[in-house]
Amino acid sequence: MLVIGGTGYTGADVAAEAVARGHQVASYSRSAPKTPVDGVSYTQGAAEDAVRLVPGRDAVVAALSPCGDLVGRLLGRYRDIAAAADAAGARLIVIGGFSSLRPAPGEPRFAEGDVPERFRSEAREMDAIREWLTSAAPGSLDWTLVSPAAGYGAWAAGERTGTYRVGGDVARHDARGGSEISGADFALAIVDGIERDAHPRAHISIATGPPDGPTPPRVLRGRVRVTSWRCRTRSAASR
Repeated sequence: MLVIGGTGYTGADVAAEAVARGHQVASYSRSAPKTPVDGVSYTQGAAEDAVRLVPGRDAVVAALSPCGDLVGRLLGRYRDIAAAADAAGARLIVIGGFSSLRPAPGEPRFAEGDVPERFRSEAREMDAIREWLTSAAPGSLDWTLVSPAAGYGAWAAGERTGTYRVGGDVARHDARGGSEISGADFALAIVDGIERDAHPRAHISIATGPPDGPTPPRVLRGRVRVTSWRCRTRSAASR
């Protein structure tokens, strides 16, 4: 397994979860890990060079964010990674954003609505990746796009519970209107999906709580007060 962005918040948890289960895991990122995980092979480099590590992998997890030097360039990088994964016959798991989900069936996605200005470009860039995967990716590419809950990020790491819920492209909430997932449980869901060959060519959401829940008070017809934005802090960016 190759985790691109394997020293970021999401990527580091996925790499740790996978290696703990006995998988061979390689991490590629622009920075070295602060706390290396035993058994993970780390390589540093520019995002455009990640494709050279794809051949020979069974699965590729792409956990980058449109931050820093990737602003406006992430879709291009992901197209290259997707082409390499397709050529290698590898599954491609793309970590997306909450803003690509819908507040309710048939409603516009959050990214299409009134996103706060300072987060708007990131939300729409991530949603452009969703649009490309669902409408223009090669038919032979085995991809899954995974969106986390609203309250997901390094500032709300939470604890491992060993449970999670999987849904489609509608945001999931608990009975109190909350939408959360811990870093460890999100990684658990990612690795479970890889091992089970689950959700081929699908956009899914991962959250804690019951299978279905009400739309919370903070979600109003496409306007969302989001508590998780992947570029909010440098440590939270999955790079």
